[in-house]
Amino acid sequence: MLLKAAINGGRPTEEHPSVPRTTEEIVEASLAVIAAGADVVHAHVITDSGEQTIHPDHVGAWVRAMRAADPAVVIGTTTGLWTVSSHEERMAHVAAWPADALPDFASVAFCEQGAAEAAELVLARGMILESAVWSMDDVPALLASPTLHQNVRVLIEPETEDADQAVAQCREIAAVLRESGVTAPILYHGYDETVWPVVDAAIEDGCETRIGFEDGVAMPDGSVPRDNADLVRAVRSRESL
Repeated sequence: MLLKAAINGGRPTEEHPSVPRTTEEIVEASLAVIAAGADVVHAHVITDSGEQTIHPDHVGAWVRAMRAADPAVVIGTTTGLWTVSSHEERMAHVAAWPADALPDFASVAFCEQGAAEAAELVLARGMILESAVWSMDDVPALLASPTLHQNVRVLIEPETEDADQAVAQCREIAAVLRESGVTAPILYHGYDETVWPVVDAAIEDGCETRIGFEDGVAMPDGSVPRDNADLVRAVRSRESL
């Protein structure tokens, strides 16, 4: 089972002191989660003022630092509209990511304006594409996208805080995607209270999944992990249950 480590996102250090924020911390955490059993790393670049960013200068600096540390680690980042002032700015930033310092993959959320265009740009820049849906409302836009069959995976990210509903939504959306001819691997992941039930559902359903401080800051028993690597090891241990 492919396991992605989502190591920071917008999670503040107030919720866990080991959330990686600086480039150096992100690189260190990335190496640690790969050593713990993750297959790929998803990270958000953070400015000195604490904002998530996809600005070319910041993305390039992060990619170069990661390549210098270990060029074999597969890394990806977001193209989320929350990192910019508009879709136009997003497109300009992604178009200007340095050609010699591109992430391996980038994520596009199909709940957002301009998602199909952003997905085409990711591929045109030579990166691997993964697309995300947050609810059934996002599925028609994904299915209509010209990049539908070029995704390395499709992420299902239910927004509900109810664990049972989150699992049911993952399975409902996955069934519709499969019935519609989507053959790419499907990845389920939750947030906070839904993290571990959704991880377990992904394992049960033979799907990919992800874990890390972007999604949650608790172990399956509710205890506090030391770091992202603890969360990765916890997922790998659940595969054999």
